[in-house]
Formats: sequence, structure tokens, C-alpha cells
Amino acid sequence: MKAIINGKIIMENEVISGKALLFDEKINGIVDREALNDFENLEIIDAEDNYVSPGLIDVHIHGSGGRDTMEGTMEALETISRSIAGNGVTSFLPTTMTMDRESIYRAFDAVREAMKINMPGAQVLGTHMEGPFINEKYKGAQNPKYIVEPDYDFIKDYLDVIKILTFAPEKDENHKFIDKMKEHEEIVLSIGHSNATYAQAMEAIERGVRHVTHTFNAMTPLNHREPGIVGAAFRSNITCELIADTIHVHPAVFKILKDIKGNDKVVLITDCMMAGCMEDGVYELGGQKVVVKDRAARLEDGTLAGSVLTLNRAIKNMLDNTDLEVYEAVAMASLNPARVIGMDDVKGSIKKGKDADLVIFDDEFNAITTIVKGNTVFNKR
Repeated sequence: MKAIINGKIIMENEVISGKALLFDEKINGIVDREALNDFENLEIIDAEDNYVSPGLIDVHIHGSGGRDTMEGTMEALETISRSIAGNGVTSFLPTTMTMDRESIYRAFDAVREAMKINMPGAQVLGTHMEGPFINEKYKGAQNPKYIVEPDYDFIKDYLDVIKILTFAPEKDENHKFIDKMKEHEEIVLSIGHSNATYAQAMEAIERGVRHVTHTFNAMTPLNHREPGIVGAAFRSNITCELIADTIHVHPAVFKILKDIKGNDKVVLITDCMMAGCMEDGVYELGGQKVVVKDRAARLEDGTLAGSVLTLNRAIKNMLDNTDLEVYEAVAMASLNPARVIGMDDVKGSIKKGKDADLVIFDDEFNAITTIVKGNTVFNKR
């Protein structure tokens, strides 16, 4: 068994000090420091007065470390896994793009394989399918050549792999797709890259949509005469992704969103592409050229193409631009995403019996040590 001592432990509703966190593959509990004398052969990890956090979960990430999910290889997923572990991410959903069917299936096959093994860093929990069931008007950095209407037959062989599915509900003729997906409630339907009106978005939510993909970006905005998808998100109880990089969304909106939705409905994501943790330069996303400069990733026409944001930096940006407590901001990148994909019984917070997915962060939220299921996968020391 192992014990982390001298840490500020980030719990679901508070930060506690002066305790020791016991774990092996699972979290065994939190005890007084003196109680450690009762255990033999205990491996001690000294947090040195840094934060001890639940592992972060990125449910929308395309790549990092120079590799992309759409490469469709274990090698690419392993590189991404290793790269993001250095930012405190302990599990993630490799996210696909609007490309040809064969490329998407190849990515799904790689994710399926990765779900079965221990990755070198962050664990693969499934995939977030972003496209091709989207609207060309709000395609963002997705390739319009491969956009198709929502089609159950397209995904039926990969229902075990898909955890979140982004689509444009106005493209779903007579709601056939969304009604069919009611048989698979384990898959979270999310509105994104969509031109839906407020009425269309609200109807989709009433029929089973539970999530919004990168809220505010690539969707109909809030307008006083047509509230759009943003208005529907504000009015309903669905969860909202947020790219908190201060580029995709103005930092003032961080507080507006959390005040309207409540802390438990905001899910921090990165939407990171292959240039994450890399230098500025020319990269690729969904087969398209992307130029990364000054923390922004853009297509040649200037369209934002994902981000180079890291999830620990998203937490720090929230803390710097809102009145959130540390445990509230951390939950937006751990417990909230775990709830979205139905895994909060085993992940997302420091609680006895949950997986020992843990991170030691300094006060600036730089990762010092990352632990996945009790095993150290990143150590800066």
C-alpha cells in the first residue's frame, strides 16, 4: 500500500490538510498522519505541501504530443496518453473528426483496443465522436466534404466504443436518429456544430440530448429574438463543455456560464489537437493544415482549429477569472466529466473505493506527479 502525506487534499466539497491518503489500485481512505504507524511496508509519497487532486478527465481531446486520434493507431494513442499525463490527466476520450468512414472506423478500432489495456499514461475510456453528423454552416475546422446526416447504421458496430456523440439535431429528419439512440442511453448525445434554432434545440433536449459540445463555439448564439442553442443550454439542465483558454471564449463568460448553469453542469475540456505540448508551427487536424501561433491553432483561413490548451491550465484559468473555490474548479475537470459519461462511481473524486487516479499539483496547477490506478505514470521530480 502507498500513502501520500503533507498534501492539501482536494475533496468534493473542501480542501483538507494534515491527513494521509492511503491507496493501492483503489483509494483505501484518508487517515490521521499518526495512523500510518499501524501499517507495515508502506510506500510514502511526500506531497511537500502541494495539492493532492483527483485525476483529470478530458472528454474532448483530438491529440497531443504531435499525434492525432485520427491516425487510427495504438502508437498515436499511446503518445497522446503519455503527453497529457504530464498535465494531470488520468483518463480521456480520444475524439474523432469529420473524415471518411474508413478513417473514422480505423480510429474507433484503435480506441477499442486501447480500452482493453493499461496505457503508458492516461487511460482510454472510449471515444467522443465529433462529426460527421454536423451542419456545414457551423462546421468550424471540420471538413465539409465528409459531412453526412445522422445515421444509426454508421455507428451500430461501435456502440461499445462511443461515449459521447456530437451531432446537429436539425439534420436528423423526423428525429429518427435521436429516437433510435434512446435504446442506447449509455451514449451521451451532444449538440454541436449545429445551426439549430432554440425550438429545435429544446425539442432535441426533451427527446434525450444531455450535453453541449464546446458551448458558444460552432453553434447558434444567444440572441434576444432567437435564443439559439446557447439559450436552450442556459434554459435546460444539460451539461456544457467549455474551452477555457481565453481564446475560444472571453474569460468574462466563464463566470456567466457557471453562474447560470451551476458548478456541476460545467465540464472543462481542451479540444486539444496534435500541437498540444509542442512548439508553435504547422500541424494537421482532420487532414487539414493548421498553423499554431501564440497559443492559438487556426486553419489557413483563420478559423480556430481546436486548441493547444491543457486541462490543468483550464482549471487555473477558471480560478483566475471566477470566484470558484479550488475544489469547485477541479471538479469541473474531474467529477463533472465522470458524471457525464456515467463513471463517477469509480472516477472523478477522492473517495474510498474509487480508482486511485491522483495528481500532485503545485499552487500554479503544474503537475508534479500523476498516478493512474495506483501506478505513477508521470513524475517531474
